Amino acid sequence: GAAVATATGGGLAACSAEPAAAQAAPAPETWVILTPQEADFFAATSDTIIPKDNLSPSGTECGIPTFIDRQLASAWGGGDRMYRAGPFVKGTPEQGYQLPLTPHQFFVAGIAAVNAWSEKTYGKTFDRLDQNQRNEALTAMEKGTAEFDGLNARQFFGALLTLNMEGFFADPIYGGNRNKASWRML
Repeated sequence: GAAVATATGGGLAACSAEPAAAQAAPAPETWVILTPQEADFFAATSDTIIPKDNLSPSGTECGIPTFIDRQLASAWGGGDRMYRAGPFVKGTPEQGYQLPLTPHQFFVAGIAAVNAWSEKTYGKTFDRLDQNQRNEALTAMEKGTAEFDGLNARQFFGALLTLNMEGFFADPIYGGNRNKASWRML
């Protein structure tokens, strides 16, 4: 990557995700489908998965919660083109998603499960945890050691991570990758 940047006339400094003070502050969010609690959850997870550093802004600064909101409000979020007639038998990880829930319903149930587990474990909802606790909680979900009622923590984490990465690298027209931050980083 550095060789390509050098060959095109600049080093990593030329890839700065924050152009000189010309960046306008984003307007306050108007959510299409997310509740304020769900928006707070997605903001906390996106900032934990994609923290601000010298190469890119944070997940919320990149518009990832906006991207997620728009995706969950879309036909995809409503389960369009998904087989939903059952029976729904517990599948292997290789078989992928095997639930009767639409993606929107899956994330609503997942957020409720994460917050219930987080309150039981830390005494507060996920969005109110400090950065270290959020990292611990996401690691527990990723490893499958977090125990959720009625939902697989590892499966939820995988879907959450995928949605964050999609929002970070998406075409900005979809609400994420604000100011082409991830493209500039690359």
